[in-house]
Amino acid sequence: MTALLEPGEAPDWMPAVARGARRVVLLLLDGVGWEQLGARRHLTPTMAAMAGGPLATVLPTTTATALTSLTTGCPPGEHGLVGYRMHVHGEILNVLRWTTATGDARHSIPALKAQQQAPFLGHRPPVITRTEFRRTGFTAAHLDTARFTGYRLPSTLVTEVGRLCRAGEPFVYAYYEGVDKVSHEYGLGDHFDAELAAADRLVADVLAVVPAGTVVVVTADHGQVHVGADVHPVHDEVLAHVALQSGEGRFRWLHARPGRASALLDAAVAKHGHHAWVVSRDETVDGGWFGPRVSAEASARLGDVALVARADVAFVEPTDTGPYDLVGRHGSATAAELYVPLLAASA
Repeated sequence: MTALLEPGEAPDWMPAVARGARRVVLLLLDGVGWEQLGARRHLTPTMAAMAGGPLATVLPTTTATALTSLTTGCPPGEHGLVGYRMHVHGEILNVLRWTTATGDARHSIPALKAQQQAPFLGHRPPVITRTEFRRTGFTAAHLDTARFTGYRLPSTLVTEVGRLCRAGEPFVYAYYEGVDKVSHEYGLGDHFDAELAAADRLVADVLAVVPAGTVVVVTADHGQVHVGADVHPVHDEVLAHVALQSGEGRFRWLHARPGRASALLDAAVAKHGHHAWVVSRDETVDGGWFGPRVSAEASARLGDVALVARADVAFVEPTDTGPYDLVGRHGSATAAELYVPLLAASA
């Protein structure tokens, strides 16, 4: 955000065409990993022709955390939205839905207290995202005072980008979630290929509709792995030490019963160390997993032990449910999930 909203000496990883651009559209394609994109260049001619390369996202490689880092410019340890499901005052908050076990949490866990870093460096750019996201807790937490424009279909997203750019807006942020949704439901097969090709056509349509000289920057929040039915419950000998769980299937936080943190770590290593990096909270914080500084609020939201999948598996937890079984997943630190594209082209 600093490089795009307050142009100065841009970092080396920013494509040259975007450095100092007078008008920028930042298009976030949820779930498009660098590895998946590279393996399908024949399906994505528009993005394949753009300048740029891979960029590391944040940990965990999940939408709630990564989008907040994107809009605030802060690592997770500073903005505090440290996962898809996180521990807040004794409850587990689903950050994307902004719900707990008792339902809507917008009043009990105010978004602007849960995440206090200013999005967009205090600027108020127009944001184009799904209409139904307008009043969600997560929208308040990571977009706050940005000027909201809703869309229902990809064609509407394109039309709104063009309208705002022609109106003279110097910066427009647009979010498209199709690839991630298809990956979750269908995995990385034919459906994924078709949706990735459709996302590439969306990029082409945006480039076609904006005024000449506008730079379109494309990036993502995380990549994907195909897990399918290879899901595992946390072993009973591990659960004996667990009070509750947070995180998600490929970055599962285990919160220890009082006095059981050491025993929990030992049991988790013994039972799950063959297909996961099993790490303590201190190891993640001291290792800089969430950035160079982790606030007290963010630290309190982490569990005691994390199961971070290194194989193409997920760790299931009964209360972590959705409308369908997930086939494609993300959250861990594998290259397929961690590296995303940062691409740019001028119209």
